[in-house]
Amino acid sequence: MEKGILTQHSPAGLTGTLASLAQALRTGALPLLAYLEALQARVEAREPQLLALVPEEGRFDRLRRQAQALLDRYPEPGARPPLFGVPLGVKDVFHAQGFETRAGSQLPPERLRGPEAESVARLKGAGALILGKTVTTEFAYFASGPTRNPHHPEHTPGGSSSGSAAAVAAGMAPVALGTQTIGSITRPAAFCGVVGTKPSFGRLSTLGVIPLAPSLDHIGFFTAEASAAGLIASLLIPDWRPEPAGPPWPGTPSASLRRPAAANAPSKDVGASPTRPKPVLGVPEGPYLAHTAAEGLEAFEEACDRLSKAGYRLQRLPAMADFEQIVERHQRILAAEAARVHAAWFVEFGDRYHPKTADLIRRGQGISAEALAQDLRGRAALRQELLALMEENGLDLWISPAAPGAAPHGLDSTGDPIMNLPWTHSGLPTIGLPCGFNRAGLPFGLQLTGRWRADEALLAWAVDLERALQEAPAMERT
Repeated sequence: MEKGILTQHSPAGLTGTLASLAQALRTGALPLLAYLEALQARVEAREPQLLALVPEEGRFDRLRRQAQALLDRYPEPGARPPLFGVPLGVKDVFHAQGFETRAGSQLPPERLRGPEAESVARLKGAGALILGKTVTTEFAYFASGPTRNPHHPEHTPGGSSSGSAAAVAAGMAPVALGTQTIGSITRPAAFCGVVGTKPSFGRLSTLGVIPLAPSLDHIGFFTAEASAAGLIASLLIPDWRPEPAGPPWPGTPSASLRRPAAANAPSKDVGASPTRPKPVLGVPEGPYLAHTAAEGLEAFEEACDRLSKAGYRLQRLPAMADFEQIVERHQRILAAEAARVHAAWFVEFGDRYHPKTADLIRRGQGISAEALAQDLRGRAALRQELLALMEENGLDLWISPAAPGAAPHGLDSTGDPIMNLPWTHSGLPTIGLPCGFNRAGLPFGLQLTGRWRADEALLAWAVDLERALQEAPAMERT
């Protein structure tokens, strides 16, 4: 087995990609059972400190059985699906056949059962093997789980998709599913130094996922590099439209293999094109950006400077003058819908909820249907406002800090999702990219936001933007 293959898809300074790992597993250059043996050693070395995975007895015995079944089903390398044998982390609010769903809570798992999540089924259909459930905060809200930051165990990994972000950052899973209702993908991706993708609202099905606030919940995922995000999105999003100018993803199989059998459709592979014009980047000045901490703002300005020197045009313009009202509206929708989702469970098991979750539900119980309907109309208004600013000023993407700063010290809080809130509220697609470290070695993240349902262009551009950020000397720890 090739030495170091396990860490080649890790963001910890090595150069491999998900595509190279997947190709090695498909072709047999990296034997699947040997890979699982090495992966087991990796998990056993990292997991006791990180606590990213929901405990599972006999995890690797199960994985070896499933891997052998995959090998028996696809004996010919040329017929193997694109994620053949690739380990997948699944946030424990997604239902997955053969696994309990506890949602980080104390409720009986038999009361939380549901059909397997469509996103899980699609990635399994593409050949992925579920490494395991990943730790989530209780019902994807703010009650912290045990997971620690892979870069510094005394710091939070973020939340609510804490285990998914940490598992990818630690090289235990090259792909992990997550959800975002405020900042639960973008923020932990930034804190853990990985790529976090939140597609446009509704482009990924929430079927089979325990909701928090259905009008705000987004399904997304974590990868170690931006090119992997494009590959996973193409497998997950049923109406994916590859960017026509893009060359194939390195190591990506042919179009006929890129989707599960039930969703096969001829199409080109996608990627960032060397001939594609660089996007014009908008910086939203005003009360929103004022929520960034001094350290985070300095890192953001350094990233802006790097991109400018790399040939990107940045435009700074006032945006979201009513930002505080946007925040209040989002929080009311969240509380009102969470109260409705948990109405029956809370009556029966209210004493088992964490105080933070219980407070959210009680607040939501006092919000009328009329007030909720009015706030929901505000979501569409914000989206139109942001898109109009993009159109009027010739912007292709918004760029902003992925979090106020680096991961805070301690595990009682998962950090502030304020920098992610308006992009979740509006439903616009985002991707978070690593963009350097602070003096303590904790990562910073840059958040890119695209146009409504233009996820394909966003993820294609993200590959080049990631490259520009990585090539700059400022990426080094200082």
